[in-house]
Amino acid sequence: MPNGLTIVLIEDEPAIRRFLKASVGKDDVVWHECESGSEGLKVISKVNPDLVLLDLGLPDQNGLDVLKLLREWSSVPVMVLTARGQERDKVQSLDGGADDYITKPFSVNELWARVRVVMRRVKRGQTAERAVFESKGLVLDFEAHRVSVRGAEVRLTPIEYRLLALLARNAGKVLTHKTILAEVWGSGYEDATHALRVHMGALRAKIEPDASHPQFIRTETGVGYRFLDE
Repeated sequence: MPNGLTIVLIEDEPAIRRFLKASVGKDDVVWHECESGSEGLKVISKVNPDLVLLDLGLPDQNGLDVLKLLREWSSVPVMVLTARGQERDKVQSLDGGADDYITKPFSVNELWARVRVVMRRVKRGQTAERAVFESKGLVLDFEAHRVSVRGAEVRLTPIEYRLLALLARNAGKVLTHKTILAEVWGSGYEDATHALRVHMGALRAKIEPDASHPQFIRTETGVGYRFLDE
């Protein structure tokens, strides 16, 4: 965790706020704690944080509404804190502009691993896009539209390539079914989840050493897919 990371925590439960603050050293994170959505938006506008941790169950308004308002004027990374099993909230959060979500209850290790992934992705986005993406033996050459795994070239269909390129460019981030379908197939295909599953299965069969235990593309049940950036 980079020293001096500034985080705005919008969470109304004192126990969770204490838990998060106690999980890191005092020099690692500069915390700004907010108990309501309206307070959180004001603080974000003043301190320009590196990251926002946003609870969805706030006393004054739904966290999804806070996210919507925030995205009208800020691109600050946002991680949503949500109750376990609330797939609809996860999907709405990601479609609404959240960078990731973590379900309650969560472990300290998982939380900060997710934070590191988000911050790496932000740093990557601040530089020019790489012509070549590499991860765990997979190499994707964006200019040549060429993919190889452990030195062996893999031939993908145009749709399979677009799926892989989209996920790689957003490595570490969960992309919802709706987002992937809109980006790869275009408008009007947002409900074609069966086609997405079929093509994703074919892609995994070509790039994963063991498709039943994926190293590259993880299924986020009921939500979408994530290219593993860990």
